[in-house]
Amino acid sequence: MLLQVDILELEPGPTGFNLLSTGARSRGLLADEFTQGQLRHFALDAARMRTEFLPGLEIPLSPFLGIMGVAPRDAGPHPSPVPGDFGGNIDCPELVAGTTLFLPVWREGALFYAGDAHAVQGCGEVDQTALETSMKRARLRLGLLHERRLERPHAITREHLVTMGFHEDLREAAKQAVSDMVRWLARDHCLTREDAYVLCSLQADLMVTQAVNGNNGVHARMARSLLACRPPP
Repeated sequence: MLLQVDILELEPGPTGFNLLSTGARSRGLLADEFTQGQLRHFALDAARMRTEFLPGLEIPLSPFLGIMGVAPRDAGPHPSPVPGDFGGNIDCPELVAGTTLFLPVWREGALFYAGDAHAVQGCGEVDQTALETSMKRARLRLGLLHERRLERPHAITREHLVTMGFHEDLREAAKQAVSDMVRWLARDHCLTREDAYVLCSLQADLMVTQAVNGNNGVHARMARSLLACRPPP
């Protein structure tokens, strides 16, 4: 089955922070270049959905939950930073309010969990942390689909179909995301696999979701408007 997670409402707390960690324990991409650690605090304006980065420089907020997942299929301990086909620490900034996430169910009861609130994050999360915050309000609606489309997390946003890949090798993660998009388009939008693959090359965006959490994340986006005349997902 698939666990359907409708993200109905996300309201960030009043403050947030970004931690620029250094040294061998840091997973930031440029940890060797930034040898002085830094903890930066932000006041979040939830009414305007903005925060001041520097005087005269504001950035928009786009809150999402970095962690949404189910129990993994394999037994044993699993480190919480590492995402996989169960979801977990996905850190995908597409998962804002109005998006529906689909997670494969591997264990009895699914055992859904969520957390790691972010006020905003660029794709990549390159210094290892986003604008970390709390959630004043997070409303999610859970449901079950008895027909499984894909074996990894995928999502429908207001504008895109989104597929996700997770692997130590960035290219393998990208292959997973593209392969799942081809399968989704062929199955639910009446395209041949060849047509779906070519359409991905012409119109899909491959985004590095994050590159700092053990398994690299890549997500592929396909505009839903292109498929308006095809059967809906």
